[in-house]
Amino acid sequence: MIQQTKNKRVFNHPERFIEGWYWLLPSKDLPKNKVKAVSLLGRDLAVYRTYTGNVVAMDAYCPHMGAHLAEGKVEGESLRCFFHNWKFSADGSCVEIPCLVKTLPLKVNTWPVQEAYGLIWLWTGNEVKLPIPFAPELEKEEVSTCISKIFVKECHPNVVMINAIDAHHFNTVHNFPVEIKFKSEIINPSVITFSNTTKGGKDSWLINLIQPFYKEQGTYSMCYWYGTVGTVTLGPDFLHFYIMFALRMLENGKTEGAMVSMTKRRSGFFGAVFNKLILWVTILVGEYFAKGDTQIFKTIKFNLKTPVWADHSIMEFIDHVEHQTVLQWGSWEQITEGIDSHLTNNP
Repeated sequence: MIQQTKNKRVFNHPERFIEGWYWLLPSKDLPKNKVKAVSLLGRDLAVYRTYTGNVVAMDAYCPHMGAHLAEGKVEGESLRCFFHNWKFSADGSCVEIPCLVKTLPLKVNTWPVQEAYGLIWLWTGNEVKLPIPFAPELEKEEVSTCISKIFVKECHPNVVMINAIDAHHFNTVHNFPVEIKFKSEIINPSVITFSNTTKGGKDSWLINLIQPFYKEQGTYSMCYWYGTVGTVTLGPDFLHFYIMFALRMLENGKTEGAMVSMTKRRSGFFGAVFNKLILWVTILVGEYFAKGDTQIFKTIKFNLKTPVWADHSIMEFIDHVEHQTVLQWGSWEQITEGIDSHLTNNP
């Protein structure tokens, strides 16, 4: 048995989340000079794209009477409130009040944003501490991507995430003929990877069929960022496939996610064609990856009361999540209570 992780501050908590990058909306859904209302982790935002193409995310409500700023219009690099035409610059400063000769020293909160993989991302803090999540093998590469699906699950993002490292379910649900074992590596306080170490399976025709394509164990690894973004790397030695699952929590602890297929960008006409082919195959792989457990996510009420050794990676994931910066749903204020959870093994 493995000792349970106690006093969980954030794992599977419907009103807490980890500080980090979260996706707002697909980039294509926000043209120049347009503003949209977005709700993220209990906070209402007005997100707009300026005349020059920059994206700005600010708190939604005008400091004058509380009108939603997404009802307004973009003017150059600024946003003008619809109600009384107060104007706010890209840093949130009030720069014009039509009924006054001189403006007031007011400022709306703005949040760091970046674009990557066809998505607009927001950092849920004032100071960015990490880059946009990436697949480790693609860290220094230019990539081609495709958003293959936007989906909703009935359970918490953490629960969706751990499915990818639930070793025993590969045998019980997916009928994989080999016992999967994972080795973890903490990259930094917010990033952890789990990599397959299994080699055997010589009694399986499937393993014997694919074994020539692998020098060592079959490549399958998950890289987790703050418990809600995961990049999958899998495939034979000569061609790896990369899939990102970017999740965010909805009300009542449910999940909205974007599945992004990605590959190293290859140049030239034939490179572009090959990129599209690989992304198409990756989408098929991702669909299979996501489809198998859909039924479970509709009905599960996660409560790991009796962890066993096969759950070791899940317990490591939970412990890693618990030691990160925790924020409150809606206010995005930091939760400062102590950390008491530690992962230990009981023979």
